[in-house]
Amino acid sequence: MPRPEAKSGRGRRAAGRRELLRSSLQSAQHCLEQRDVGTAYAHYLLVLSLAPELRAALKETFQYTLFKWAEELDSLARIQDLFNCYEQALELYPSDEVICNSMGEHLFRMGFRDEAAGYFHKAVKLNPDFADAKENFYRVANWLVERWHFIMLNDTKRNLTYLKAIENVVRSGCKSVLDIGTGTGILSIFAKKAGAPYVYACELSKTMYELACDVVAANNMGSEIKIFHLKSLDLEIPKHIPERVSLVVTETVDAGLFGEGIVESLIHAWEHLLLPPK
Repeated sequence: MPRPEAKSGRGRRAAGRRELLRSSLQSAQHCLEQRDVGTAYAHYLLVLSLAPELRAALKETFQYTLFKWAEELDSLARIQDLFNCYEQALELYPSDEVICNSMGEHLFRMGFRDEAAGYFHKAVKLNPDFADAKENFYRVANWLVERWHFIMLNDTKRNLTYLKAIENVVRSGCKSVLDIGTGTGILSIFAKKAGAPYVYACELSKTMYELACDVVAANNMGSEIKIFHLKSLDLEIPKHIPERVSLVVTETVDAGLFGEGIVESLIHAWEHLLLPPK
């Protein structure tokens, strides 16, 4: 049975916590009234960290304070502080689509379009009916998704040629396939449909990586095709792929052949990731 002094100590700590929360909330509200949003943000951060049970009730007020403080930080070019505030906010509200969308908007304005697309995409996944996030995601996607992707996807003759070639090689005995620069994931899907037991893919662009993951999942292959957000040069055996693959496919041979380091990637794949010819 707890001793009386132990109960007394817990009671004092609980009372001290309640007083700290009360005074911090009061200070936060006062600072907001005085338009000292930075100090108000710090007080709300303390309250929400100490009392998770208050997060739902204070959500809208905290969002308002965060966004106002972020505007000030942006105007003062305190970019790292701005990012830190959003990271703190997302630790408190990891499933808040409004905060994700706002973070994406700041990133987009600063020129970090790939990163912005990631936050817009997350916001849309959290709330598919969030119109602002959907509009933002489509807008940034127009910047990031090269037009030739659409031309290639609609080139039926070309795609059938790729499909037939992959089917022939897989059915001749290739068990594992690596798709370099997977883009939308179409070649990985061809390989899996052809019967390859193990299919891996890599994509450097965060936007295209997330798009490929969605496309693969929509084709019910999410657990069968392993996609890495990496350059092929950074793939390691056995860290990422358990052993050398028997087939490498790529659609990266375009006008940027030499400028994008594709030759280096293919040499690396040949030397380190592909099984030697029999």
